[in-house]
Amino acid sequence: MSIQARRERERADRERLIVTAARQLAEAEGWEAVTTRRLAERVEYSQPVLYSHFKGKDAIVAAVAVEGFADLAAEMRAARTSTRSPQRALAKVAAAYVAFAEQRPALYDAMFNQTVNLPFATPEAPAALLAGFDELRQVVRPVAGDDNEDLLAEVLWSGLHGLVSLTRGGRLPRDAHERRLALLLSRFSG
Repeated sequence: MSIQARRERERADRERLIVTAARQLAEAEGWEAVTTRRLAERVEYSQPVLYSHFKGKDAIVAAVAVEGFADLAAEMRAARTSTRSPQRALAKVAAAYVAFAEQRPALYDAMFNQTVNLPFATPEAPAALLAGFDELRQVVRPVAGDDNEDLLAEVLWSGLHGLVSLTRGGRLPRDAHERRLALLLSRFSG
């Protein structure tokens, strides 16, 4: 292995270590606890080393978010492909989305609630974001009829995100969550 290849691998390893530490700290204590100083202590590198990889906390959160979108896309893909029934696929993808948000609240916040400089809904969006949206597009395609698949996928995403956010925020009672989700999905499967 060349010196350059080794340096690139070490740099990628350091970045992965920083992102992993940020995820763990955020899940344990919330995003307010994630500072470059605390991350530097956790990964045992100086703050200037962190800044040589990321411009600041927002860039670290963006890297965490991209990782989260890749994880979410994989979970939705597994749910969608686990059945041949379009209605069951829709229900399984929705359940996977909700479970992801509930099981990884800080990661979900990085993806949707923290300030990140990521392009959404454009061809320039990171591949992980596009893959996640494509899973929603794939699951609405069989029920789209004459509707635009992209817009229908956006409506599904908006509905799921709204239910997750309002329930997590205590604005909707948790005990009716399953009924709300079933009602939303019934509008998609007709």
